[in-house]
Amino acid sequence: MRIVFMGTPEFSVPVLEALVREGHEILAAVTQPDKPRGRGRAMVMPPVKERALSYHIPVYQPVKVRDPEFIKVLKGLEPDIMVVVAFGQILPKAVLEIPPMGCVNIHASLLPRYRGAAPIQWAVIDGEKETGVTTMMMDEGLDTGDMLEKTVVRLAEDETGDSLHDKLSLAGADLIISTLKKIQAGTAVRTPQTDEGTCYAKMLKKSMGDIDWTMDAAAIERLVRGLNSWPGTYTRWNGRTLKIWKAAVVDRDYEGQCGQVVFRDRQTILVKTGKGALSLLELQPEGKKRMAADAFLRGYPIEEGTLFLREVQGN
Repeated sequence: MRIVFMGTPEFSVPVLEALVREGHEILAAVTQPDKPRGRGRAMVMPPVKERALSYHIPVYQPVKVRDPEFIKVLKGLEPDIMVVVAFGQILPKAVLEIPPMGCVNIHASLLPRYRGAAPIQWAVIDGEKETGVTTMMMDEGLDTGDMLEKTVVRLAEDETGDSLHDKLSLAGADLIISTLKKIQAGTAVRTPQTDEGTCYAKMLKKSMGDIDWTMDAAAIERLVRGLNSWPGTYTRWNGRTLKIWKAAVVDRDYEGQCGQVVFRDRQTILVKTGKGALSLLELQPEGKKRMAADAFLRGYPIEEGTLFLREVQGN
């Protein structure tokens, strides 16, 4: 098939690789513009651009995909179909109507659940036992098009946002090959979505990682895993930011304030929460590397009674 591929982050790369391996003709890769990164603010290519160039695939980076001049470029490519995964811009009707076989999107959830920008992380945060990947025909709505195929992925007990990202990325690469074969053969079944059971996976913000110690320990532990590695979870201690990378739930209630260290020894830091306590297993002081609790305690002797605070009190 003659395909225009649209994607930007690392999540999209296995899909592009699978399309190339399958022998499809990739007419172009459309991705977001290069962005400055790091202290030197050097311009960095999106992962999809880097991979596409290695295959000698032409790359387009429109600031706005709805720009009339760019739409002319897409029409001139004459694709049979467009494959879209984590592109980063909403496609207007004028783009959706270009390929005769339509635009197929790979979405990292079992639609109609978790429409929106961050379905992977919210599945972990919400304590889902399983999630997956859905291929769908795109329409002008946000993740509302007719569903084509799904594949289910179970979450591990210690699943993080990063580990689930990698699982779903590979699952999506396998699923799109199956879906395209059915579209080409005329056997693909379109199932309209309903709004039953749906929820919106809102975009992640750094402020989401500011730990509210009045929450249940289990909810905080899921937040730590779900926001790993970005934006990460953190608290305030001695006027500085302390990141929490790994934690475990202790099903026991302690006296004291929420956010207070209620027990510590050479290897353990227990913090009281709204229900139960949280054992902090891996921490990162501001400006330092992440470290296990025992290593942290050798350099930072936190005492029982220490109070961890929110960055923005009252939020």
